[in-house]
Amino acid sequence: MQNGTPALQLMMSLLNDKFWNERVIEECLAGCDDRFHPVHLQRRSILVPFITKSSACSPGWSSNMKDKIMPRRFADSSSIRLSPSQQTSAALSRRNALRAVAAAATGILLTDDLTSAATSPSWQPAATSGNNSIPIIDTHQHLWDLRQLRTPWLDDAPELLRQKFHNEEYARATQGLPLKHAIYMEIDVHPDDQQKEADLLLQQIADGSTPTMAAIISGRPNDSAFEAYISALATHSGIKGARQVLHPPATERGLCLQPQFVKSMQLLGQLNLSFDLCMRPAEVSDAVKLAKLCPETQFILDHCGNAQPSAFQTTAAADEKPSHSAAQWKRDIEQLAACPNVACKISGVIASVLKGQDPVEMLSPIVNHCLDSFGPDRVVFGGDWPVCLLGGSFKDWVATLQTIIKDRPVGDQEKLWHKNAMTIYRLG
Repeated sequence: MQNGTPALQLMMSLLNDKFWNERVIEECLAGCDDRFHPVHLQRRSILVPFITKSSACSPGWSSNMKDKIMPRRFADSSSIRLSPSQQTSAALSRRNALRAVAAAATGILLTDDLTSAATSPSWQPAATSGNNSIPIIDTHQHLWDLRQLRTPWLDDAPELLRQKFHNEEYARATQGLPLKHAIYMEIDVHPDDQQKEADLLLQQIADGSTPTMAAIISGRPNDSAFEAYISALATHSGIKGARQVLHPPATERGLCLQPQFVKSMQLLGQLNLSFDLCMRPAEVSDAVKLAKLCPETQFILDHCGNAQPSAFQTTAAADEKPSHSAAQWKRDIEQLAACPNVACKISGVIASVLKGQDPVEMLSPIVNHCLDSFGPDRVVFGGDWPVCLLGGSFKDWVATLQTIIKDRPVGDQEKLWHKNAMTIYRLG
């Protein structure tokens, strides 16, 4: 393959575009036939490892690379010029253009499983088998494209999270799991983008080509404008509830107990909508008070009340000092579980597991206390992807939870993984 090969010219041109990056190309070409290795990029140079043993290799490749991997280095892309037809190809959608490049550069088409779920005619759940056969409804699916919505909190988030995580990436993260459906969870967008976020999700739900079948949208319940905003969106069957993250440093404790906030929570109950509570672990007692003030409203406590695994360890490092005690959190969880209008989402906690720690050991005290306190009928599973990547992949989290609950009755496991989500989030 020569420096002037159109496919390589196109690929190199795409690398110069700020929206094209090595991770996306790696992910795309990694889906090629097993005979090929992912592309490795260093600045504007490309190393293409490949095996010429396969008959699928292009005849233009060197003939002396038999039965071994041979890297090839290509020219700096600054000297490349595209023809009008190649410029047209570069204007294709990111994923389709990458598929075209990969196919031309390797002489083989990408496998269908790398096709974006959003471009499929209709999304179908994965087949189930063996120990991984219980269907999953992910009640906490985050999706973001930083070019579409403003998310100020990501400016200070770990670099791992400051990139695109959307339908294509979610499909890869959950590939092979018995995922049945997903519920989108708002991503704390800039208040001016809240309506846009809701509109984008309504379009996606109506399209039906992804597992996302419902959404929890962002809102500011302590604002008097919340009533008109949420009342209009409540007319859409895909909107199941709202959330405002209550744990940012700038958010004062007790916000959820202020009169306007409580009034908005009561309105949600009247509209048959729920509210997800995402709060500091030391403030779960505020959720108890709120639930009692709004008995007709369904609340879901996210992330096991954000309990910190270090609170349950006797030898926690100095930099792991928790913001709450295990005893306090357990007591507050038990009191919240005594409110019949509150459910608990088993999610998020893996993000706090540090490298080298055993997630089953670290998370079992938290998960088991929530399951025991709320009972089998008021718990749901949430992936919290991609935030979970801070501690493990989506599959790591699923495997960890499967291990923790393996001795519980199968019927209870089914309720946790998918059945309760149908009733608590009114997906019927």
